Amino acid sequence: MRMRPTLSWTPTEDLPPGTTDLEPVAEALSAGGVLVLSGAGLSTESGIPDYRGEGGSLSRHTPMTYQDFVSGARARRRYWARSHLGWRTFGRARPNAGHRVVAAFGRHGSLLGVITQNVDGLHQAAGSEDVVELHGSLDRVVCLSCGVFSPRRELARRLEEANAGFEPVAAGINPDGDADLTDEQVGDFRVVPCSHCGGILKPDVVFFGEAVPPRRVEHCRELVREATSLLVLGSSLTVMSGLRFVRQAAQAGKPVLIVNRDPTRGDQHALTRVALPLGAALTAVADRLNVPVDGRAPA
Repeated sequence: MRMRPTLSWTPTEDLPPGTTDLEPVAEALSAGGVLVLSGAGLSTESGIPDYRGEGGSLSRHTPMTYQDFVSGARARRRYWARSHLGWRTFGRARPNAGHRVVAAFGRHGSLLGVITQNVDGLHQAAGSEDVVELHGSLDRVVCLSCGVFSPRRELARRLEEANAGFEPVAAGINPDGDADLTDEQVGDFRVVPCSHCGGILKPDVVFFGEAVPPRRVEHCRELVREATSLLVLGSSLTVMSGLRFVRQAAQAGKPVLIVNRDPTRGDQHALTRVALPLGAALTAVADRLNVPVDGRAPA
């Protein structure tokens, strides 16, 4: 199944309003077997903007599509210049309270696992295990010719060497690690090839318009089948790559709970949508269930 480049979503029907009642979320986590599906909204408190919320990056930025990336050297030069600069900032991001609470519930035995639409690695940095990176990770690079994977830090070093003095000031950083630069700022940025075969390098992430690997999708579907409930954190569910798991859970009669301040494309399938900031909401649930976070005793 190919991930459609859906950049926006407008409700076409009346959706149930958001609530501030965290009790259904607490009950689900207390019962255990919860599968978390997280989106960009979970990382906003770490300084990484989301796509579609208030001030979201789609108001000023169109994400790179796979078709654009493979279309020619000019598009790849623009992408890698922006991504190289964004990586410097992106790599400094640290897990926030939401990531830490998810990790705490994992240690407590409440979770079956985590599926994340994010490419920032912050779930793992917070200590979560059994994380499925649905859209890949910016930490890795893959060659489109020979298929060899390599660490992003290695590519960053090579790009630094090839572009000494490249220090433009970006207008902003986006959830995909892409910095906002003008064509003038990109200039004659030099892209380096694969060190193994000289092929084209691409971050190991799923671009808009690119297919999520089928085996990864099936693994996620199996997790949904095993879960007792699905907890969506910080995702608008605009793209089908995440929405399909919400639909699957709902069709199987499993509770879907969403914590997201704005309406989502999955609200009609949800038992509840909690319209509260993620960090505060999840911390409150941890306190209610006496789950310690980072060694901190519940309040």
